[in-house]
Amino acid sequence: MSNDNGKPKSYQLHPIGRVRAAETQGSYILQIDEPYRAGLKKMDQFSHVLIFWWADKMDTEKYRGLTTCELPYAPGVEAGVFASRSEYRPNPIAVTTMAILSVDVENGIVVLPWIDAFDGTPVLDLKPYIPISDRIRDFKVAPWAADWPEWMEDAAAYFAEHAVDFGE
Repeated sequence: MSNDNGKPKSYQLHPIGRVRAAETQGSYILQIDEPYRAGLKKMDQFSHVLIFWWADKMDTEKYRGLTTCELPYAPGVEAGVFASRSEYRPNPIAVTTMAILSVDVENGIVVLPWIDAFDGTPVLDLKPYIPISDRIRDFKVAPWAADWPEWMEDAAAYFAEHAVDFGE
């Protein structure tokens, strides 16, 4: 897509908050900026949230230019970035679906059991997990992920038993 002068269109994104991760304390929160806190109203009525975040540590010309990568969770497998959850992408947008432990609208705090983002990572958007929109009954995954558990709740036990390098 381009604008009238032939240049690619650009879009501006504005973070709504930041990830605050203190692994030593086992505490993970989303700190939502004051102007957006009212957007958390009734979020506590949902069990899970989709968190859209900017992989800012990977926001370089080099990483934005990659179209393929070796998958850190499937050694020896190279795939296109759109067939992976890699943070190396033309636009380093990431998404995590996570359980909500608590929501404090007034202080803009969403407490999570964990998140796969660094402390200080910009949060772009939040959406409630709604099964009719976010769950698929008949799905297919690549062969290198075929033995992974079907449910997030089973992932910790699976990955504890199977050596997987998530690039951390």
